[in-house]
Amino acid sequence: MDSSTPLSFDIFCNVIDNFGDIGVCWRLARQLAVEHGFAVRLWVDDLASFKPLCPEIRDVAATQRVAGVEIRPWSGDFAGVIPHDVVIEAFACRLPECFEAAMATRTPKPVWINLDYLSAEDWVDGCHGLPSPHPRLPLTKHFFFPGFSEKTGGLLRESDLERRRVDFLNDPEARNQFLERLGIPTADDALLRISLFSYQNLSLIPLLEAWTMGARPITCLASLTRNRGDLERFAGRPLSVGDTVRKGRLALHITPFVPQTDYDELLWSCDLNFVRGEDSFVRAQWAAKPMIWHIYPQDEDTHHIKLDAFLGRYCAGLPETATIPLRQFFRAWNGSGTMTTALWETCLGHLAELQRHALEWQKELIKQQDLCAKLVQFCRSRL
Repeated sequence: MDSSTPLSFDIFCNVIDNFGDIGVCWRLARQLAVEHGFAVRLWVDDLASFKPLCPEIRDVAATQRVAGVEIRPWSGDFAGVIPHDVVIEAFACRLPECFEAAMATRTPKPVWINLDYLSAEDWVDGCHGLPSPHPRLPLTKHFFFPGFSEKTGGLLRESDLERRRVDFLNDPEARNQFLERLGIPTADDALLRISLFSYQNLSLIPLLEAWTMGARPITCLASLTRNRGDLERFAGRPLSVGDTVRKGRLALHITPFVPQTDYDELLWSCDLNFVRGEDSFVRAQWAAKPMIWHIYPQDEDTHHIKLDAFLGRYCAGLPETATIPLRQFFRAWNGSGTMTTALWETCLGHLAELQRHALEWQKELIKQQDLCAKLVQFCRSRL
């Protein structure tokens, strides 16, 4: 197919953990529509969970269009729906059988993609792009793995992201205005500003207690998501957006949940970012700031294997004196170690070094082609 021929996409998203799956799908859909000019139809089974990421969403609408993307609720009858050129099932969600049947009658057959979860494990290189023929229908699904090497599908990144990051960092007024909208003080440069986005976490309260006694004053920006119970137990009272909990050296600010389009500015405004799942994890790396990842917990602790695989890549080139406490902190944060004040203070002592490393890591990643561009090339080669 000619590289100038426009494509059309169906993306199916089954919302599992509130924000992770829809976060990735919405970012990909927007980039395909806005940056590449393609027709995109996004099918979502939970519009209510979608709305915090995109406030323009009307969670009772049958069909709506936002940012150039046609959004449809994934429910009910698919009769009369003609599949687009490319059909993406995100994270192994199962397509409706009637839609698969419609795909099989289309000429040419759609390119069928299983957009899988991001992993740094070595086996991903060999599995990316592999075909999987349908057992009954004349269709072939291809596995598309995001990843950290050239042999994978890469990472989602808009073409103007780095320019916007640099422009924002070079504009103190823009940063101050953004923080003021969240109700965050901006005058004290001596404090450490931290964003907190995590699942329920047994290490959260010990970490917050460590921050109350730490060497540096900390302002923590946290929205009330799945860690709400932990935050309220630390505060000793119910919490609402706009509340501030002050204990010792810590000021914990309960901020509104920012839409996806504003999340980068939150990361850029902080010195350290705690992120979770996949979408915020990738954005934290593009932010080129030190970050701590709360990986999505899995049965039999298989997520620890994925965490260690990422740390093996991420810590390459980082001196051992910083690597050892950073690994210990990541593991404690993810339930395979003990969170202590001493561990936090040791990591804090390497913050400047971790900042340099985060920037170098981002510079290396940005040399690779982004996921959306790779996906488009992959699909064109199969139409």
